[in-house]
Amino acid sequence: MAVGMKQSMNLSQTLRMTPQLQQAIKLLQLSRMELETAVRKELEENPVLEELAQEQSEGDDTHSNNKENDTRAEEAQVAADQDPQKQDEFDWESYLDTQYKPTQSGGVGNEEIMNYENMISTTATLYDHLMWQARNSGFNDEEMNLASILISYIDDDGYIKVPLQQVAEDEGVTKEDLESVLPFVQEFDPAGIGARDLQECLLIQAKHMQEDTKDFVTLITNHLKDLEKKNYEGIAKTMGRDLEEIVEMTKLIYSMDPKPGRQFLSNDTQYVSPDVYVYKVGDEYMVSLNEDGMPRLRISNFYKNVLQGKSANDTTQEYIQEKLRSAVWLIKSIHQRQRTIYKVTESIVKHQKDFFEKGPGFIKPMILRDIANDIGMHESTVSRVTTAKYVHTPRGIFELKYFFNSGINTDDGDALASESVKLKIKTLVSAEDPKNPLSDQKIVDLLKKDGIQIARRTVAKYRDVLKILPSSKRKKYF
Repeated sequence: MAVGMKQSMNLSQTLRMTPQLQQAIKLLQLSRMELETAVRKELEENPVLEELAQEQSEGDDTHSNNKENDTRAEEAQVAADQDPQKQDEFDWESYLDTQYKPTQSGGVGNEEIMNYENMISTTATLYDHLMWQARNSGFNDEEMNLASILISYIDDDGYIKVPLQQVAEDEGVTKEDLESVLPFVQEFDPAGIGARDLQECLLIQAKHMQEDTKDFVTLITNHLKDLEKKNYEGIAKTMGRDLEEIVEMTKLIYSMDPKPGRQFLSNDTQYVSPDVYVYKVGDEYMVSLNEDGMPRLRISNFYKNVLQGKSANDTTQEYIQEKLRSAVWLIKSIHQRQRTIYKVTESIVKHQKDFFEKGPGFIKPMILRDIANDIGMHESTVSRVTTAKYVHTPRGIFELKYFFNSGINTDDGDALASESVKLKIKTLVSAEDPKNPLSDQKIVDLLKKDGIQIARRTVAKYRDVLKILPSSKRKKYF
């Protein structure tokens, strides 16, 4: 029997953590004040990061060069990550003067409009957040009804604990119909929402993070108990993978949120300031990011010298390089967040120009997909960037998601934004005779005269949203 050697190639999937993606997603969903707090915390914990003094920032006109340096630095860091032997060859010269300073289209008198009167307070519930996404997901009436049912059964932790068969029986629908819409609800933000157990919650988040490889799914599906016991060696042996790979996958799982709905439980009122401004110059509307109070970040020259010096031992070198990677990822993630907010706002202005010209009564129907398609991003990204982000406009301060509305049909074949219909209902009620208030059906008839086709139950729903009492409770006898 002949003995010989032969070469063969095997194709396999391996999971690699993507810290930049994770950090960018986390920063994207933070409000402006939360972002500022997170940056301040990182400044305290990461010695490689420095805050640029305000007077330096105002006199610095080299932002475009810094942006180019950012790109070169990131490419160098990616190369270092891919080849550990190159980690000592990080291009400090490219990154030496890099700093974070958001780009914008032009200046605006922040000192005139940044005052306490332009700061508003807001509270949001998980139900409201999910229903807003459902209304802007392009569902037909039947799908919207099913989505509403599912959302109403999502608890404070973000789970649907009631069996779907029981939900179907209680609500007079079929289990199959609920199961057909559930995957769409599970695409909503926050990631992991609408799961029926922890395993499903983690699998949904893995899909959102684009970490749904075969090994990762197997780890979550078959080894949650072993993960709880930290039996990594046993998992590696069972799955036939290296221990290091299992540890990397485990780190990613531990970064997930087992109770994604909890972030909406706080009842504390938070004061918000605008993330972005829209102002009119001539006949055009310009978009400008709010930079006030946001720290300008750069890499410390001191640690550059330490790393290049011969006195630093291997442990020191490794520590500084790790902090450097964290600093680079933070700066790039903030840049990405600000660019995304800018692009989304610019697209909203383009789609809703009648609102800015004529007021809320002229807002147009618009769903997340319209903006996502326009700027080439996923709908979930648009959802994150429009939640808890505020825009200061000549018409007042609005949350970015205010501009997304489902459409109501009119007699001339056009669609009218639901927000415009709410405004019309509010106007009709405010002008009614208090001794003979308008019933919901009467409001339907009045809207019909204006060419707006709307059902009585929809009027009742909008009235509830506007916190307008039924006609029987609005009636005044004297």
